[in-house]
Amino acid sequence: MIEVSAPGRVNLIGEHTDYNGGFCLPTVIPLETHVQLTPRDDQVVHLASDSVGHGTEEYVLGDEKPAGSWVDYVAGVTWTLRRSGSRRTSGFDLHITSEVPVGKGLSSSAALEVAVLRSLRSAYSLTLSDLEIAMLAHAAETQFVGAPVGLMDQMICSLGADGSALFLDAGTREYREVKLPPDLSLTIIDSGIAHHHASGGYRTRRRECEEAARALKVNKLRELTPADLPTIDALPDPLNRRARHVVTENARVLEAVDALKAGDLKTFGGLLTASHASLRDDFEVSLAEIDWLVD
Repeated sequence: MIEVSAPGRVNLIGEHTDYNGGFCLPTVIPLETHVQLTPRDDQVVHLASDSVGHGTEEYVLGDEKPAGSWVDYVAGVTWTLRRSGSRRTSGFDLHITSEVPVGKGLSSSAALEVAVLRSLRSAYSLTLSDLEIAMLAHAAETQFVGAPVGLMDQMICSLGADGSALFLDAGTREYREVKLPPDLSLTIIDSGIAHHHASGGYRTRRRECEEAARALKVNKLRELTPADLPTIDALPDPLNRRARHVVTENARVLEAVDALKAGDLKTFGGLLTASHASLRDDFEVSLAEIDWLVD
């Protein structure tokens, strides 16, 4: 039996920038998803989770189909792994326990995908780097599950380290570790609001960003800088505000990295406050409960 885990994450700054090819700065949290994998002699996959579902679920390797349930995050991994050309695996029994709460913005799905891929890598001696695991997990969620997420979640869950943030350039997939100041501590506060990447406002905002990029004649909003704000402001509402958030947020991430390196938490805190104001006013993804918590 193989036992592995993968952490959840929070994003310090750089919201809604990754799918625009921009910058973000996530870090891992102590809460993890744990999986126990036992190989089988057939092509059947048996799944059981202490966190969601009841009893045992199953599917057959090579016959994965989206079912609209939590099983899709595992089936998506094996589907993507086979399509990638990696050496085939046999079926397996998988038991999942998780401390990462579902629907709370802590990347429970990415933690599960990465943990499953880590267990398959160990059980079948697959030649997969941590970066390749992140890419496979991202493909599983976007192409099989159908959630139009950026790269950030899978990258930090696979490549993150305790005591550091991961500065990620989603456009180039380049990343580097940014040590967190020793006198900085993080507290996660539950707003009580659940969210879903596969539906709702997330898809709408992504579409609006794509429309803004087309109007501005760029492939991704990442290609723009604060010098382009006068042109951005001339776009029709709300495309102007959506693009303005992405461009100014990318600039804030770069400043935040410099502030953390210098141990300047006052400047870092000011950037977080400005980020929230932009998310509230320009990107319109905040809610009264979130505003209250920030205040």
